[in-house]
Amino acid sequence: MLKQLLARKTDFSNDDSAHGPGLRRTLGPWGITALGIGAVIGTGIFVVTGTAAAEHAGPAVLISFVIAAICSGFSALCYAEFATLIPISGSSYSYAYASLGELAAWFIGWNMVAEYGISASAVAASWTGYFTSLLDHMGLHLPIALTEAPLAFTNGHLVTTGHLFNLPAVAIVLALTWLCYIGIRESSGLNALMVLVKVGLIIIVVVAGYRYVNPANWHPFIPEPQGDGKYGWSGIMRGAAMVFFAYIGFEATSTAAQECKSPQRDLPFGILVSLVICTVLYLAMAAVLTGLVPYTMLDTSEPVVTAVAAIPQLGWLRLIVEIGAMIGLSSVILVMIIAQPRIFMIMARDGMLPRVFGKVHPRYRTPHINTLITGGMIALLAAVFPLDLLANLTSMGTLIAFSAVCGGVLILRHTMPELPRTFRVPWVWFTCLAGVASCFALLFSLDWFNWAILGIWTLLGFAIYFLYSRRHSLLRQTAHEGSVTKFR
Repeated sequence: MLKQLLARKTDFSNDDSAHGPGLRRTLGPWGITALGIGAVIGTGIFVVTGTAAAEHAGPAVLISFVIAAICSGFSALCYAEFATLIPISGSSYSYAYASLGELAAWFIGWNMVAEYGISASAVAASWTGYFTSLLDHMGLHLPIALTEAPLAFTNGHLVTTGHLFNLPAVAIVLALTWLCYIGIRESSGLNALMVLVKVGLIIIVVVAGYRYVNPANWHPFIPEPQGDGKYGWSGIMRGAAMVFFAYIGFEATSTAAQECKSPQRDLPFGILVSLVICTVLYLAMAAVLTGLVPYTMLDTSEPVVTAVAAIPQLGWLRLIVEIGAMIGLSSVILVMIIAQPRIFMIMARDGMLPRVFGKVHPRYRTPHINTLITGGMIALLAAVFPLDLLANLTSMGTLIAFSAVCGGVLILRHTMPELPRTFRVPWVWFTCLAGVASCFALLFSLDWFNWAILGIWTLLGFAIYFLYSRRHSLLRQTAHEGSVTKFR
């Protein structure tokens, strides 16, 4: 049994014809980059920046972003190397299967279900804030019972709020699920358009807002600590763990590997370029927001609107921000709905999930059943749970996946040094170990409640693995048949 748990998959030949219709290869390097930017630029700028500054880091949220970017950078380099070795849609799950073994791969894949599903739910919850702000601007109002979650996370406890559910979040998720159902070309085309809009919006806010920055709002840059995770350096680290949630999009690009025209060339380009562009935009926006108003004012569901509305000369920006933020957040949800079904598809093709999860629509050439399941799950979470809880849980799943990928690169360098790598991690020992260490440093800055939820989720995942996946594993079946596998 232990031998199977540690068994590594070495055949990634990716013969789609054995599974029916294959995915369409329509994405080039800039299409992949747009997917990365589409997933990264969203809640991190439009919502989480305000919460992280007001509750944890103050103006030093810029340091939090830098720490999160460095941690992400180590991981991005490792993802780029793996993407050239294993150009299929399994992302961290497939990379762990090749380097750490079946049980670790299941653990990573199961956490990716939480990562993508919960992250999209968090973004949908924050989309509601800008949507209701836009309605208020137009003199229209939705009942608060239909725009707030029935649960809230307060002082480390989950409590009821008396509200019904977050209706706008459910509506945007279901609309984007339909778009992802009908095709990757349509989805990626709309995403590219939305990326152009939101990057343009960020540049407008930064350029226009910089003239009205009050440097006094940046002092003290690191507020005096007021307890665990509230200001000081512990607050900066807690803020880094929170804003790390904003960087997970570059990983989502690797789930589109089977829709790349040239994955060995395009994936490393898209992963690294999208991360660099997004880091620059995050730092610029965070500096302007904390300079326009005192950081304590930014703990709202729409902090960019809060900041520009406080400056009379920037009043003209409010409507632009509201519409642009809604478009920007929509693109994040869209990419997450694209990513998660493809993880399900690869896991099903490995026998880890029922075969129905591996099906591709004969006309639209999308994993249509998985898309519907993913959209329904995201809509349910967004309807019921608050943003802060969803964001922290997303960060945990992402950090675990990133640390596994960083460790996996080192393992494959040792076990299979002969493999041709079109991209190689520079200073591999330093980069990989620093990536693992930085991920764990951010993990342990999160509070006990998130660890408890992760523990429950992990136990549920292991129960599914031992009751179903271990018995149906294709790797186990081929091993019993004595077949010889090959790497790619």
